[in-house]
Amino acid sequence: MADLTTNIGKLVMKNPVMTASGTFGYGEEFSDFIDISRLGGIIVKGTTLKHREGHPYPRMAETPSGMINAVGLHTKGVDYFVENIYPRIKDTATNILVNVSGSTIDDYVATAEKINALDKIPAIELNISCPNVKEGGMAFGTSCASAASVVSAVRKAYDKTLIVKLSPNVTNIAEIALAVEEAGADSVSLINTLMGMAIDAEKRKPLLSTVTGGLSGACVKPIALRMVWQVAKAVKIPVVGLGGIMNATDAIEFLLAGASAVEIGTANFIDPTVTIKVIEGINAYLDRHGFKSVRDIIGKLETA
Repeated sequence: MADLTTNIGKLVMKNPVMTASGTFGYGEEFSDFIDISRLGGIIVKGTTLKHREGHPYPRMAETPSGMINAVGLHTKGVDYFVENIYPRIKDTATNILVNVSGSTIDDYVATAEKINALDKIPAIELNISCPNVKEGGMAFGTSCASAASVVSAVRKAYDKTLIVKLSPNVTNIAEIALAVEEAGADSVSLINTLMGMAIDAEKRKPLLSTVTGGLSGACVKPIALRMVWQVAKAVKIPVVGLGGIMNATDAIEFLLAGASAVEIGTANFIDPTVTIKVIEGINAYLDRHGFKSVRDIIGKLETA
């Protein structure tokens, strides 16, 4: 058995496999299928300051080798999480992380402050792909200045591990990563979903109520791998890789590209036991190749 321990800033994980926000509920929903304490971490569904209904239905559709969604951050708000969800999940024997979203910097800060007060939540993942309502709806994560501004503000209010989730819908993701690193991020996670759309040709209508939505699944993996590799070479902080990881081999590719940990998202909808299979597959790979630790393969892609 190889040593699967990895670190994301001060966050110590028993293995590098986490679940992606919005694809694993609060972990409880999967406890009938797997021992969730075996995971390196669970990133719970997106949490905002206030209650949000999300977008109208239909808001999910299957696409070739993936899915497209426009759920729109359906959440009862951070106070509901603190009072009702946190007491149920706080003693789970793995790292519980909260994905934090907002429409203004003040929203992000206020939500982060409330999560900061929870002893059993060691980290947050800051979703900067949200629309900045004060900037005409442009996502915080699409410019260096806006990304840095929200991260800097949250950093002052939040003193635990701060992971910033990056949008792939940008020209140069490495520049954004460097900006949030300088602003105080302990880690970056990437990629969030790619903007796409799906059409019902017979009805001549879009499949989503919002017309466009976020594309995820196996089809985005080559793009995600490329971006993780680029960012890992550019920053000094740990990188968390996600985007189209469907099995252990996919996860290993992200580790080789420079990710210190990975998140599994869309694959959970297909196989609720996939996370455990990935953990076991990484261990088998390390044993087969004679590596004693998962850290021995992080960033060890040979390009020459």
